[in-house]
Amino acid sequence: MNARTDEFVVARSPEEAVDRLAALHREATEALRRALKRYIRERAAPSAEERALFRYPELRLTYHCQGEVPSTTRAYAKVQVPGTYAVTITQPDAFRGYLLSQLRPLMADFTVTVEVGLGQQNIPYPYVVEQGDELAGSGVTAAELARVFPSTDLSAATDSVADGLHDWENGGPMPLALFDAARVDFSLKRLQHYTGSDWRHVQPWILLTNYHRYVDQFIRHGLTQLRDDPRFVRMVLPGNVIIERGTSEEDAQAVADAVVWHRYQMPAYHLVAADGHGVTLINIGVGPSNAKNITDHLAVLRPHCWLMIGHCGGLRQSQTIGDYVLAHAYMRRDGILDRVLPPHIPLPALAEVQQALQEAAAQVTGERGEALKRRLRTGTVLTYDDRNWELRWAQERPLINLSRAVAVDMESGTVAAQGYRLRVPYGTLLCVSDKPLHSEIKLPGAAGAFYERAVAQHLHIGLAALDLLRGQLDSLHSRKLRSFDEPPFR
Repeated sequence: MNARTDEFVVARSPEEAVDRLAALHREATEALRRALKRYIRERAAPSAEERALFRYPELRLTYHCQGEVPSTTRAYAKVQVPGTYAVTITQPDAFRGYLLSQLRPLMADFTVTVEVGLGQQNIPYPYVVEQGDELAGSGVTAAELARVFPSTDLSAATDSVADGLHDWENGGPMPLALFDAARVDFSLKRLQHYTGSDWRHVQPWILLTNYHRYVDQFIRHGLTQLRDDPRFVRMVLPGNVIIERGTSEEDAQAVADAVVWHRYQMPAYHLVAADGHGVTLINIGVGPSNAKNITDHLAVLRPHCWLMIGHCGGLRQSQTIGDYVLAHAYMRRDGILDRVLPPHIPLPALAEVQQALQEAAAQVTGERGEALKRRLRTGTVLTYDDRNWELRWAQERPLINLSRAVAVDMESGTVAAQGYRLRVPYGTLLCVSDKPLHSEIKLPGAAGAFYERAVAQHLHIGLAALDLLRGQLDSLHSRKLRSFDEPPFR
């Protein structure tokens, strides 16, 4: 590059901006890796000049309001007040598509100046260590490295912008995006830890489930798609095990059967599409803590949508085991987000998602009108943090009655609240697996028959809904998820 590394250079196009971000990030991480390797080998600390290179690139956008603010119905990639917006960026090569999708309309529709240079935020050394093998047997401890190299500073990785805590009147640059580089890198490492696969494999359309039986069906579906649909190119399983298109059915099934998925807390399965619009399924397990944990980290990837498809308890006598519940509202008794998103804050049902789920249910079941209404109940889903809430039925009954809840689970309200909080479109379609208030509990034999019959259909409804939503990106990313203090980037 002609300009000095630490200078901010005006980018004449979105592509030029992302190219410079990528070059700066590459130079910074390579410099940090070289210094780490030298220290491990020779115990030679980096010089002050070298340390000055260990910084994230920064993207700045200055809005010169000339006349009226351009009118647009787009919910993202727009600025409302003049001034300078800034954010540090990590992994710009991997996020290239997202960055361009935000910068192109901003630079086309608004009078802005875009600049790229090195920011002041240091890159923590753990974020450039891929597997940790580099440190094995070196005798160098993490505490020692933290004294010599930039280390993780949790006070710098916050959700203050997403949670509405950022001071927009502080006189400095306004946030350009919800998450800065340190927050993103924090989550990228956590995704690899929990899901067992590289974060780069995560697709923008996400299904979350709470039962491993959905995984079995997803793998079957994925192998069929690799055989029959040229849009899909590979499946990635936990442990970064890859099944490429063209692999024989016998070999593909053998690879899938050999995956040691139980090593990972929330194993992820990725059906990768050539056009970038594949599907990821994650078995998040049971409970609101897991639901919050994984969505905190998935959100930095800015997915187009996440849907919860799992099992629930039916609360109405008219329901039967195997019926579906389409959540139109949530009664949150999970407690995990109460400090940042109090339960009295309403979570709006997103019309595009609701309609897609209902239409997908009709397509997959072949039922419409009254027949579909008998199978698909809409209403409030109650989400608890206590799996044995039934033991407090006498105390809980009045609130459940007031809420008109039709189903109970332990994840859906949390997943929806996280989608609302972190601006990721969300939805819930559950399958009634028992009726705890009507003496219809899951017994081993009946449960096995239910799972065999219901899981495949339920999964295919979720997949069909995502197919429908792919053609509605502009309306899917709606203004319902954005506040009046909102960064320009989605």
